[in-house]
Amino acid sequence: MHRVMIHPASYENCQRAVNRAFELFPQQIKGKKVVIKPNVLRISKADEHIVTHPSILRAVVDKVETLSPSELIVGDNPGLFAYGENKTSFETTGLLDAAKGYYRNIGDFSMQLDFNPEYLPHVGVSKAIMEADVLISLPKFKTHGLTVMTGAIKNSYGILPGAQKARLHQIAGSPERFHEMIVDVYRLRIPDLFIMDAVIGMEGNGPASPDLRNIGVVLAADNGVAMDGVVARMMGLDPGELRFLLKARDIGLGNFDLDSLELDGDIPVVPDFILPPLSGQKIAGSPTINERMQAKMRLLPEANSELCTACGACIDQCPASALYMAEDIPQVHRDLCITCFCCQEICPEKAMTLQ
Repeated sequence: MHRVMIHPASYENCQRAVNRAFELFPQQIKGKKVVIKPNVLRISKADEHIVTHPSILRAVVDKVETLSPSELIVGDNPGLFAYGENKTSFETTGLLDAAKGYYRNIGDFSMQLDFNPEYLPHVGVSKAIMEADVLISLPKFKTHGLTVMTGAIKNSYGILPGAQKARLHQIAGSPERFHEMIVDVYRLRIPDLFIMDAVIGMEGNGPASPDLRNIGVVLAADNGVAMDGVVARMMGLDPGELRFLLKARDIGLGNFDLDSLELDGDIPVVPDFILPPLSGQKIAGSPTINERMQAKMRLLPEANSELCTACGACIDQCPASALYMAEDIPQVHRDLCITCFCCQEICPEKAMTLQ
C-alpha cells in the first residue's frame, strides 16, 4: 500500500513538513550521493510560483545535510525553451541561494540510454541523475497545457538536458502520445522521494499561468503515481481520466486508487479549481509553439575554428557519439545528434555554437 503525506505548511514553517516527510519515508543517505531536483521551468521570480519555491528547496537541503551524504547536488535542466539558461534560472528564482553552494549545472555531463523507439531509440540523460544513490524530486503543484497537471511524474522530464525535450514534444505530436512518452522518461530513473510544493499552487493554463491559489500544504510520497493521484483529486480531477497515470499504473509503477493509499493527512479539494483549456489540444495545435519546437530541433552544434583548440572534450562527453575530429575541428554526424547540446555546455573555450 502506498502512503502520501499531506501536511499543512507555509513557506515560513515548511521545515516541519519536510522533517515529517523524512520520518515517514526514511532514506539511506549517510555516505551516499544525493541529487535534489526541483522544478525549474525557466527564468522567473519566486513570487510567480512557476518553479519550486526556494523555501522548500532550502528546507530539504538543510535536512539532507544533517544526514551526512558523501556528496550533495542540486540541479535541473530548465524547460522546453530555456536551454542555456540553467544557472540564470536558478539565480533569478532564488533557488541558487537556497541550494547553499550545492548547485551544479547537471546539463554539463550526460549519458545515452536506450529509449522507446516509437519516439527516439536513445536519449541523453544527465549523468548526475543516473549516478545518484538517492534522487529527491521537488515538483510544484501546477496545471499543464498538455498533461492537464504537472507533478511527480512530469517533473522527471527535466532529467533530459538540452533541446531534446523540444524534439520529443514534436515527435509525440498529440497530447495523448505525450502523456505516454513522459512515463517512458520517468521510468528511466524513478526518484526515491517526492516532496511537493503545494503551499501556493497554479491553476489555469499552466505551467506558467499567472493564476495562483493558496493551498497551504506540502505533499510527500515515495511513489509518484500515488502522489499524482492525490494531486489530481485536489484539482477536482478523476486520476483515471489522465492518460499518463493510467499508463504508469498499468505497467506497474504504482497505484492511484484511494483504497490502495494510506493518507497521512486529509485531501483538501480546491474549490472551483480552473483546469487548462481544451485539455492540451490548444497548445498541441498552436502554430507558434510548433514553430519554436521545430526551430530547436533544427539546431546543430558547430565548432568555431578561431576558438576551438581541438581538445576533444566535446567528443569525449557526447552521449550519442555524434562528434568526430576532422582536420583539428569537431564535426557532427547529423543522423546521430540527439540535440542535447552537451558539447556546447562542456566546451572550455566556448567554441561550440548552435546553427
